Amino acid sequence: MTGGSVESLLRDHLADPASAWSLGAYGAVAAFSRDPAEPVTFRDDERIGLATARGAIMFAATPDLVPFAYETGFTGGWSQAVALCLPEAACAMGRRAVLTELGPDAAAARAQDRGAILFDLGLGLRAVDACVRVADPGLIDDLRAAAGRPIFAPGNPVGPILVAAGPHRVFLARFGRIEVYTPIPPEGGASAPGPHTHILPKLLRLGRTHAATAPIPPGLVPCAALHPAHPTKDAAGRRAGFDAARHAAFGRLLDAWGDPALTALRRMVLAGGEPDPGLANGRFARSAIRAARAQVVAMRD
Repeated sequence: MTGGSVESLLRDHLADPASAWSLGAYGAVAAFSRDPAEPVTFRDDERIGLATARGAIMFAATPDLVPFAYETGFTGGWSQAVALCLPEAACAMGRRAVLTELGPDAAAARAQDRGAILFDLGLGLRAVDACVRVADPGLIDDLRAAAGRPIFAPGNPVGPILVAAGPHRVFLARFGRIEVYTPIPPEGGASAPGPHTHILPKLLRLGRTHAATAPIPPGLVPCAALHPAHPTKDAAGRRAGFDAARHAAFGRLLDAWGDPALTALRRMVLAGGEPDPGLANGRFARSAIRAARAQVVAMRD
């Protein structure tokens, strides 16, 4: 799991507009992506990142940041990601349970946003602070009046106020942030392509840091994820012809940052072999095998 430079991993994929990113926990996620022709400003000092008119992403390759690459197989296809993890003992953020004013966002990606006020939404996430950033004096007053209460408490008007106002959303982990400037869609509405956020109270109540299907090693907590270009999907997530170069590129990420046992199962299936049932025992092993078999089918189509 230590087959390359974390800084190079971040730099290479931030420079690639085909790569997407997310930061958050199970039930609350900020996502960032950009179009190839979209104007972008890169930042490279103590943080590595970029900003567009729709959002920003800033990361630091801290010594305790651990990438973990994996695939998940399902009926008819597979997903792929590189989880960006921290040790359990080093991941904790504010874990606030009520709306809380944090003060000016001095670390904002863009200089013009550094005087605006951050409010932690109080989702109680272990490794991520989910915030909004507000410059409008009237909205600041509304949020200050609602501070100290859970945002999903019965009768709390802050949710509809935020949807109507559409302030910046800023999701923070110990090694970085994603900022989203696009409007908040109404309840039940679909997010526009590009940077967006999802907050799903039913999933938040489960208190998970990640989906049970993700084979995150014990002792690590995923705070963010890199989503490299998929071999069978275009930028909008629509099915496309199999891209051998993308497939090979993610294979290299698995070799560098994945679980060696799961990667060996994948390699065996791709080579036409059939894994020994003893090696294929376990949820994550079966998922890796399903993913590899789906790849074999995709190569033939």
